[in-house]
Amino acid sequence: MKADGRNSADAGAGLVPTASPAFQIIVLGAGGGPSEGNVTGLLVRSTARQWTRDSILAVDAGVHLAAIIKIFEEHLPRAVSRKSNSSFSAPTSLRGENPIARDSEKPKLCMVTGPFANLELPYETAKANATYVFRSLISTYLITHPHLDHVAGFAINTAALQQTLRRKRVAALPSTIEAIKEHIFNGIIWPNLSDEGDGAVGFVSYDRLVDGGNVALGDGEGRGYIEVCDGLAVKGWSISHGECMKHSHQGSYSSESTEAGYSPYYSRRSSRKDMSSGSIDSARSQTFLQPPEKKAYDSAAYFLRDEQTGKEVLIFGDVEPDSVSLNPRTARVWQDAAAKLSAGLLTGIFIECSYDDSQPDGMLFGHLTPRHLVVELGVLARLVNSLASHGSRPGSPRKRKRPSNGHKLPFEETQLRRAPSRHPVRRRTRSSVSPSTTVQAESPRNDSSEAVLASEDNELRVIAEEDGLNHKSRKGASKHRTRPLQGLTVVIIHVKDPLRDGPDIEHTILEQLKGHEAKAQLGCTLIVSESGTSLWL
Repeated sequence: MKADGRNSADAGAGLVPTASPAFQIIVLGAGGGPSEGNVTGLLVRSTARQWTRDSILAVDAGVHLAAIIKIFEEHLPRAVSRKSNSSFSAPTSLRGENPIARDSEKPKLCMVTGPFANLELPYETAKANATYVFRSLISTYLITHPHLDHVAGFAINTAALQQTLRRKRVAALPSTIEAIKEHIFNGIIWPNLSDEGDGAVGFVSYDRLVDGGNVALGDGEGRGYIEVCDGLAVKGWSISHGECMKHSHQGSYSSESTEAGYSPYYSRRSSRKDMSSGSIDSARSQTFLQPPEKKAYDSAAYFLRDEQTGKEVLIFGDVEPDSVSLNPRTARVWQDAAAKLSAGLLTGIFIECSYDDSQPDGMLFGHLTPRHLVVELGVLARLVNSLASHGSRPGSPRKRKRPSNGHKLPFEETQLRRAPSRHPVRRRTRSSVSPSTTVQAESPRNDSSEAVLASEDNELRVIAEEDGLNHKSRKGASKHRTRPLQGLTVVIIHVKDPLRDGPDIEHTILEQLKGHEAKAQLGCTLIVSESGTSLWL
């Protein structure tokens, strides 16, 4: 893996590793809010397709065209004139009467630095060339879930599609497609620019993916995958992004009784506490005849396959730990990933880590912290070792106990790994969702701080010891890989900026991740993504 950055004058083809990469991933937005200028957005392409028409896949688009313009504004001044070559795709999507389109049969400029190095351009300005990329090169928008920090940029940018000849394709799991149809392209929040429903304009078409892949498509290692742009195919899995409340009958919660008064998403812990408080005000505010239905909010994880090499990358939408989830589903993704990693096909994982370890479990809002992420990666590691030991597809991993930061029960979490308790600990979480809001929770690291750290360290040691990651821990461990994720690059996305003085949150999260990874002996490379840069895998 190699990264090129916005500050490198040599960024581009010269930074591609000697072992030819299969993917280039351009990071348009690396954050998870609350600043709207840096929210989730990636561009992915197969390097085998160069910069041909429809060769770019957008994965989420909380920020999109504005970020592409920003990259061109930075690197376009260093572009050079070059004659056209066969990889250049003229912008025929523009109206024929446009004089610029008639004059653009040959490119005027070629990018030599930045994420778009070697891309030949038909126009002179950053805005015009960014729009060319948007209209002509990006084929499909692969959406993990319909929260605004993942779709807002695309929705707004659709206004620039009126001069194109072909629809943009939105690919997602059915629940995400239905949410976009009902709540965005509905003629109220935004005009219905799709090709379905009342008043459809037809700029956008929907492609509903099958959870777990469509087994009727593809064959061999590519079975279940569907092509989403030139050179790339996808298979998706649904995952859980916290807990939401489905209001199936009339009634409401007041803001005086519970935090659900301002949001339909709230934790099991807070709702139980408030509903059992016995206060008159609380009782009056609960007008439901029965509690609303609890359900896990759907997100998605996508395996992207390069059709030329068979290599794959895995990109997660927002996701919570299985250990605190109402509907734990990430283990299915790890089981699929383990087989691909063992076969040498999986080269990188893009996954969120929204908060640092000071964020308590009750305030996760459906997201990960370093302690939880490394435990999740530990599940992948033990599945890889299971394959190494048995030479077969691993079985379903058992559900894990969460590595709590101990703000409430620092000692019980440690004991859960060793012996069953006479009094089972109630699983508590605020795994509900607040997409672009950073919640700064108090983190009391005083008398119990040593117990908290001991609990976290114990969980990581258990991963190493119980699953053979420490080759001295059990007989026959020679069959295990002592660093089972060696060669895998894990890229952190969706970091929420607390917008306060002090060390960069990205640095804090990375250091915590590295510390946990060293204890768990996973062997993977951990990096934090940065907007305006690209990665080669």
